[in-house]
Amino acid sequence: MAHPSQLGFQDAASPVMEELLHFHDHALMIVFLISTLVLYIIVAMVTTKLTNKFILDSQEIEIIWTLLPAIILILIALPSLRILYLMDEINDPHLTIKAMGHQWYWSYEYTDYENLGFDSYMIPTQDLAPGQFRLLETDHRMVIPVESPIRVLVSAEDVLHSWAVPSLGVKMDAVPGRLNQTAFIISRTGVFYGQCSEICGANHSFMPIVVEAVPLEHFENWSSLMLEDA
Repeated sequence: MAHPSQLGFQDAASPVMEELLHFHDHALMIVFLISTLVLYIIVAMVTTKLTNKFILDSQEIEIIWTLLPAIILILIALPSLRILYLMDEINDPHLTIKAMGHQWYWSYEYTDYENLGFDSYMIPTQDLAPGQFRLLETDHRMVIPVESPIRVLVSAEDVLHSWAVPSLGVKMDAVPGRLNQTAFIISRTGVFYGQCSEICGANHSFMPIVVEAVPLEHFENWSSLMLEDA
């Protein structure tokens, strides 16, 4: 959960998000070193009165400043491609959930069960219980088991939406007439918040996403209760 004045990312709750955080730190350190070197060169060139013809006209220097950026780009591109393929990898999911975007709420369908689905609306401010977050809480949470591969099929009923949960490293566009899919594994129990990250209309900011990760036995109890109510 993000908090006021937070500068970094939310704490990772999935292996993919942990990889994204490591890649962010890796790329940021490279950018910091490049910026420091460039700043030092600028200051040195401005403050010194000395010149060196071997620096101003040297093939060796030109080779270095051509190869060095190429090596740096490779050091950034290789881990980036690795994470990109990891995010697209879907291996034998234990549970499949279909998330459908509407104006302006989400509906969820657990496709592995015969009749398990519900709509998820934002709780109005006047109905919030103590400790609940304004504009982020929903009347029905998407409950899933921890340490299990989860596949989410994402689509939309009317306009473009986007199903996004930052702490899970998940963001998938919901396009009418098209079925996109994403996958993740939640490594710890907890409640994780997200929002529709596509400008989908007047109530765009009132489409929260709440994912609750629980142990497998608790998920089985929850699903049994939901099927009995249905």
